[in-house]
Amino acid sequence: MRCLTALLLLTLAATDASAEPWKLVWSDEFDVDGLPDESKWGYEVGFIRNEEAQYYTEARPENARVKDGVLIIEGRKEKYANPDYEPNSRSWQKSRSHAQYTAASVVTRHKANWTYGRIEVRAKLPQGTGVWPAIWMLGSNRSELGWPRCGEIDIMEFVGKEPQHVHGNAHFSVDGQHRSDHGKLATTEPYADFHVYAIEWDEDHIHFFFDDTQYHTFRIDKAGEGADNPFRKPQYLLINLALGGTWGGKIDDSIFPQQYLIDYVRVYQRKP
Repeated sequence: MRCLTALLLLTLAATDASAEPWKLVWSDEFDVDGLPDESKWGYEVGFIRNEEAQYYTEARPENARVKDGVLIIEGRKEKYANPDYEPNSRSWQKSRSHAQYTAASVVTRHKANWTYGRIEVRAKLPQGTGVWPAIWMLGSNRSELGWPRCGEIDIMEFVGKEPQHVHGNAHFSVDGQHRSDHGKLATTEPYADFHVYAIEWDEDHIHFFFDDTQYHTFRIDKAGEGADNPFRKPQYLLINLALGGTWGGKIDDSIFPQQYLIDYVRVYQRKP
């Protein structure tokens, strides 16, 4: 009887596994200490967007390192020389001789991109006024089309000045005008523990998840019904910690250093 029961359990387990609709196609479990795996991740470098205060560094362990099974993206209050500095420049990216903060933005651009699937990241957020961590995607044709025509999927955004909410968004262009579709979930202290941030994306919809809670759905046809819809084309992944800027706002210097912890990144696609 025990043998029969064990056989039945194994059969049920095998049936459940074969019924699972997703197949793992890419992942990083961050199980090797050191810098992020260069075969999977590159970096954004410099002052990039949104008038943010941080300088994104490249392959600098103070700002991005793997240790004890997690990727640590660290925001630091420190003076850092801006190599693109130009005296009297009107560009916010070039007019500062030094950054007062550093952080990192790791990206799969030119290394991996996907069209459709389930993208999930288990992460523990930083906290405090001024932090702006994100997990997001951009169209792989961004350099040709520009933003927002390339499309943007914000799997997760969090700003420290709104500590009880997480956000999921889509950005796109309609008739040459920027459009966006926003979702927001109220939750208690999302920074206090690890959570899974995910999307499930197909040719019709993008569903946004916080752990097992689906809190928003974006209908892809809002971005156009034709072949130019950016959400029916490949996108690459970005994970970054911004500081301040147009949404992060005023920075509380007493909070530093701040660590954004990534336990894993997994990309699944539906089985045929």
